[in-house]
Amino acid sequence: MSDIGIRIGALVEGEAMARAFCAMDGGPGGSGLEAEAPLGLESWCLSFWQGLGGAELGALADSLLGRFGMPPSALSVFGNPLAGDEAGQATISALDSLIEAAPRFGATLVSTFAGRLPGRSVPDSIPAWKEAFAPRCERAAALGLSIAFENCRFGDTWKTGRWNLAMNPDAWELMFDALPGAPIGLEWEPAHQLLAFADPLMQLEAWVHRVLHVHAKDARIDRGLLGLHGAQGSTRFGRECLAGQGDTDWVSIFRILEGSGYSGSVDIEIGSTPGYEGDRAFEGITTARGALLKARDQAAPPPLGP
Repeated sequence: MSDIGIRIGALVEGEAMARAFCAMDGGPGGSGLEAEAPLGLESWCLSFWQGLGGAELGALADSLLGRFGMPPSALSVFGNPLAGDEAGQATISALDSLIEAAPRFGATLVSTFAGRLPGRSVPDSIPAWKEAFAPRCERAAALGLSIAFENCRFGDTWKTGRWNLAMNPDAWELMFDALPGAPIGLEWEPAHQLLAFADPLMQLEAWVHRVLHVHAKDARIDRGLLGLHGAQGSTRFGRECLAGQGDTDWVSIFRILEGSGYSGSVDIEIGSTPGYEGDRAFEGITTARGALLKARDQAAPPPLGP
């Protein structure tokens, strides 16, 4: 894989989609990874929502490793591990299970939401986050793993929320200061930053040294709606979309990642992209993959002389 550079893959979201991938015929012809992996993907990430939903990780490891022919870029579960309710307990239990299962998959990264105390501010949630994640970081380190926190805001604000405190650089600074030296970093996605009016390129340049994994999802801002209704109106001013169909400059994203020495992958996320749920997921992955391959090629430096 060293000759590929930054790999382009996709999230395998939950056991049902994992079974669908395992049932697929081979991807398009070619050599190496293109001949082995479904849809020609160069990486993959196994992802769950709030819990494992009864998934048997050992069986999934065997089937998916056999299907893709390579270990995953990450094992992920998203929910609020600090919620203090049944769903939160399912998330934290799934996180523990993924940490323990990572060696079976050959994975070196587990990703999740940081969580937050429901209805409380980001600073108010930091002590509870530290208490929950300090022992899990210690266990991850013992297994040779890192933990990455996705930057999804999910409607939360600095002052209050229900899901995830790891939504912007102000929060990241508090987190990294609270657990100095811990094997933690960011699972970064430009769509979340666009919808928060942050500049993805400026942010990535400043924080790329902390980025362990990248989700490929895009967003479009309707400047006309925004100008007329404002950010707090009843009409949504922006929507998530496939990578390559929004406002993100993916060529510059790849250049920043390459320039930093980033050695991870850029994995397409389909689950929350309108119009590509269910049976259209593979179509969305194929479309986004084509746009990302083109951007990666354009970002590559020109070859040296003859």
